[in-house]
Amino acid sequence: MIKKPNKPSVMIVDDTPANIRVLAESLRRDYRIRVATSGREALDLIAHVGPPDLLLLDVMMPEMDGYEICRRLKSAPETRNVPVIFVTARAEAADEEYGLKLGAVDYIVKPFHLPIVTARVRNHIELKQKTDLLESLAMLDGLTGIPNRRRFDQTLADEWLRARRDGERLSLLILDIDHFKEYNDHFGHAGGDRCLTKVAEALAQGVNRAGDLVARYGGEEFIALLPDTDADGAREVAARFRETVELLALPHPLSRAASHVTISVGFATLTPASGGGAETLLKLADTMLYRAKEQGRNRICGLDSAQAAE
Repeated sequence: MIKKPNKPSVMIVDDTPANIRVLAESLRRDYRIRVATSGREALDLIAHVGPPDLLLLDVMMPEMDGYEICRRLKSAPETRNVPVIFVTARAEAADEEYGLKLGAVDYIVKPFHLPIVTARVRNHIELKQKTDLLESLAMLDGLTGIPNRRRFDQTLADEWLRARRDGERLSLLILDIDHFKEYNDHFGHAGGDRCLTKVAEALAQGVNRAGDLVARYGGEEFIALLPDTDADGAREVAARFRETVELLALPHPLSRAASHVTISVGFATLTPASGGGAETLLKLADTMLYRAKEQGRNRICGLDSAQAAE
């Protein structure tokens, strides 16, 4: 039995329940509907359930108006790409201009004509789906199918800011296939590509949490980002990576580390400080990878923030 994809989700935020009912009934057949009657309720719902595919947002609400909600959504990495359509009684051109400058994709004036609202919602949902597909393809490595360096760089920047805001630890692992040049020389580039693909698949299976990211960093290097993870947790994941690759049992006659394909892993753990940047974490992890290679490869070397401060 083929599983049908989930319907796109639309959130309706309006302090007048009658307006919510009218919009919800017209959209319910094609979309999953969420509703909120205040800005605070909307932001809390998004924080706990996740962002919708599109937001229909009233402007004039008590405590927090629609403009402020839009401003907050557009300033957060996890919600900045959510399309916002203002649905409001404020009909002045200056109001519409202000809403669009905040990042809204459309502006509908009340009283609205339902067929126009549903058509605009459909158009913006379809545009978002196409944009999401193109962005996802641009964020994948063409050979291995796992996230690429561009996706990693973007995620690292977002997670660094989040960890700094929440005071959480962030762990980073850099992995290198041992003596991969010799592997390529022996098996040819086609064989090397197959090796990279199998290792990538093994590494992708080595993380369990939705927020963890494994990406191809370049050449035979891979990288893993583990939010809210201390040094012990990072070492555990590194050990799992090394064991998983060894279990592939890919022959490597020219390796000086083992008779099969192995990896060296360097990791570092930091609690981001207000004055530092993510490049500090990258540099530390890379230093640990270099140390693992110096010590004979096919091993793990790591550093946590306490050691880094010494």
